Amino acid sequence: MAKNKQTEAPTPKAGLFSYAPAPESPAAAGEIATSYGHFIGGEFVDSSGSEALKTVNPATEQVLAEFAQGTDEDVERAVAAARKAFTDWSALPGSERAKYLFRIARIIQERSRELAVLESIDNGKPIRETRDVDLPLVAAHFFYYAGWADKLDFAGYGANPRPLGVAGQVIPWNFPLLMLAWKIAPALATGNTVVLKPAETTPLTALRFAEICRQAGLPKGVVNIVTGDGRTGAALTSHPDVNKVAFTGSTPVGRAIAKQLAGSRKKLSLELGGKAANIVFDDAPIDQAVEGIVNGIFFNQGHVCCAGSRLLVQESIQDELLDALKRRMGTLRVGDPLDKNTDIGAINSAAQLARITELSAAGEAEGAERWAPECELPGAGYWFRPTLFTGVSQAHRIAREEIFGPVLSVLTFRTPTEAVEKANNTPYGLSAGIWTEKGSRILWMANQLKAGVVWANTFNKFDPTSPFGGYKESGYGREGGRHGLEAYLDV
Repeated sequence: MAKNKQTEAPTPKAGLFSYAPAPESPAAAGEIATSYGHFIGGEFVDSSGSEALKTVNPATEQVLAEFAQGTDEDVERAVAAARKAFTDWSALPGSERAKYLFRIARIIQERSRELAVLESIDNGKPIRETRDVDLPLVAAHFFYYAGWADKLDFAGYGANPRPLGVAGQVIPWNFPLLMLAWKIAPALATGNTVVLKPAETTPLTALRFAEICRQAGLPKGVVNIVTGDGRTGAALTSHPDVNKVAFTGSTPVGRAIAKQLAGSRKKLSLELGGKAANIVFDDAPIDQAVEGIVNGIFFNQGHVCCAGSRLLVQESIQDELLDALKRRMGTLRVGDPLDKNTDIGAINSAAQLARITELSAAGEAEGAERWAPECELPGAGYWFRPTLFTGVSQAHRIAREEIFGPVLSVLTFRTPTEAVEKANNTPYGLSAGIWTEKGSRILWMANQLKAGVVWANTFNKFDPTSPFGGYKESGYGREGGRHGLEAYLDV
């Protein structure tokens, strides 16, 4: 007897998965000052200007603190402090620099609850992610590069590799503390000093890290933090006494920085946008693949440059996979980031929410079919339901542009060759995922895909020992692993 084709995901029975709230206390974040200056030369100092910005809790829209808008003069002071500290810091034996990095890593572990709660409050991501993913990785990066500090002669870059000098680093808002660790840890291990500018919507954990530097006894001026918006970042990257620029953020800004530095002698690494393909073959374990798809696009509200925002599913299993995916999406809990049950937290800012909303509307206008599970959103804050688009073509904006939100576009393919062609049909090249039980197919696909990172039967797995970076408009240079040392060495 023919079965009726299922077109809608079944609604879970009421009370099947009922959760009592399990909130983490905001007080665990410690005291948040009403206003902050910069961290320069080992001290918190006032800005030379009077302009101040505000950071808000994206889940409540309440102002958390004011912080200084860095001026050219502030950047000048910070670079001068880093230059002054460079002489003694670079002269230290690697084993001595390693002690500071180990100390920082241990303090991060000891204060991990505080830092995780503060990150969730300032960023909007669920506490389960900051607690179980971000903070362990932050500590792991400092431990890992502490281990390299006295072994640089054996890193493959020749005998006695030398540090570059002052590193100007600009980080994004999606992983504030983790991106800080990705950049500061290898820079210090190799003997460089740092001036870092955090994102203007998430400065609080960077400023708390400044306290950790003091607690660890790090020599003054080795790490400096100047807050502000893009104007401060431009002043830092263009400063003539900065030897190395590291930027993680949007492709347009990365392109502007590359043009700005062209012809200079500054070393540059860029980690930019992505539009990753998550490719599911007909022999993939469906339940495992669904979990990987959910993790690939809804982790951190989709605020991930390597998010699997394009799902390429083999045509023969499309219906089965989408039914299972919709059932799983119906169980995702959207709400208070400090509730330990929350799967999807708040969108980081009103501006980002507006972009996600605009691109999703464009998807509908261009003919794609939109689906999202029913869920009650909080009355205040910035929220967006996990969303799925089917009937997507490669010409649709939602298949071409980085949405940077919890929005998944579904395309189909018939053969591995077609999957590769569709996956590579993007100006980006940061990551990709492959789901199949055939090892030979995994190896063949990985060799064909133009992506810096390819995951097999998993997604969004990070490790400090593994290099990360992209091709094409996703940037160049690598962070993490032995490869991450090269960006901070004169080789």
